[in-house]
Amino acid sequence: METKPELLHFLVALLLCAGFAMSLTSCPDCGNTTVPYPLSTASGCGDPSYKIRCSSGSLIFDTLNNSYPVESINPQSQRLVIRPASLISNTCITTDKIHQGIQLNNTLPFNITSGNTIMYLNCTNTLLQSPLNCSSTSLCHTYINGTGDATSCKDTALCCTFKAGGSSNSYQIRVRDVGCSAYSSFVNLDPAWPVNRWPEPGLEIQWVSPREPICGSQADCDGGNSTCGSYPSSNGIRRCFCNSGLVWDPINGTCAEEITCQNPGGCGSSTDHTALIAGLTCGLAAALVVSAIALLLYKRHKRIKEAQARLVREREEILNASGGGRAAKLFSGKELKNATNDFSRDSLLGAGGYGEVYKGILRDGTVIAVKCAKLGNAKGTDQILNEKAIDFNRAADDVNLAVYVQRMVEEERLMDVIDPVLSNGANTVELETMKALAFLALGCLEERRQNRPSMKEVAEEIAYIISIATAKD
Repeated sequence: METKPELLHFLVALLLCAGFAMSLTSCPDCGNTTVPYPLSTASGCGDPSYKIRCSSGSLIFDTLNNSYPVESINPQSQRLVIRPASLISNTCITTDKIHQGIQLNNTLPFNITSGNTIMYLNCTNTLLQSPLNCSSTSLCHTYINGTGDATSCKDTALCCTFKAGGSSNSYQIRVRDVGCSAYSSFVNLDPAWPVNRWPEPGLEIQWVSPREPICGSQADCDGGNSTCGSYPSSNGIRRCFCNSGLVWDPINGTCAEEITCQNPGGCGSSTDHTALIAGLTCGLAAALVVSAIALLLYKRHKRIKEAQARLVREREEILNASGGGRAAKLFSGKELKNATNDFSRDSLLGAGGYGEVYKGILRDGTVIAVKCAKLGNAKGTDQILNEKAIDFNRAADDVNLAVYVQRMVEEERLMDVIDPVLSNGANTVELETMKALAFLALGCLEERRQNRPSMKEVAEEIAYIISIATAKD
């Protein structure tokens, strides 16, 4: 039988389309909602690290111990919005309080963005020690007084507002008895809007750009566009790396053509070097800025070292001034931690107005008493030195300062780590501003890059903090 050319062309086109469709790994639609790459609703599509669920035609996002409906997905910005828990009828308690609110798994590639404005409802007085805005003029009061959704919260205790994202809010919106019993969240909320123009409650979550798909053999890859292989630093994991001239597109999950020309008029013999000059200028400016920052950090580090050395000398002189000919010994923080079993509560002998006293045993068996001045209490330190006891600064060089500050934040004792020179005599607005800036700085110390706020977000947050402080003044 003779095959007509038109039919042959149609069959070839159909085969090409089929091959292209097979190379895509996006999951099928869930009801009327498109599931973009890398989100995965089944084992055979998407990236298994980006798992969500499709249940009865609706997408569900699972946290560590609860589930939330997915309201919308933006594949270009790699973000999705989930619907927060609602209030229990006639109470000011959210239905997910039994799960301590929204708790994301920090080993997965999802985290809460800074585009969320959180309203904490029905809070205890412990929140007054946080940098949250718990004043009577906070946006949270505007919310509970202007909507029927939270009328049951009008007569409750404190009501606070804050922007999520960064630091301790990258993976959780926590509700509990010692804190707040309810919350609500709004994405990209303009505080100038009246409540009747606010969007529906939602919590925005972003995902990290996925790597190339993992493969076991070349058959798992698109043969024409990618090759199954591994890099020396990949720990033996093989991936479908794009072939020469192609680059990995994490949004569409494909190998796309690498475009290096940025000139709309063509790249042949163009003599317009504006883009090149602009790029070089920006690069040089960035290098100068980085160099200046590095120099300032070096000088600051040098000053700190010199101050620490001077402090050690001064304390040695104080301790030796009346030592009866016997030289005093300065112990390191590590030695004192070992002697007191890391300052365990079992070693605590007592506490006073200037600090706590612990029983310790040195490596040679000598029993000692270790008196710790409260952080920032200069009088306590002087008293300890005058008594010839052992001085211990819990923020010494051999202790990770970032970890220490993180612990103080979790224990809601942030003010304990702020320099007394700044906090003494500061008014309420100044203290709140210092707390807010400290929380922001802590977000920049996140270990995972995707959890740290961008420079734009830092600038916006600083501007937001300053605007609040200025308005209160």
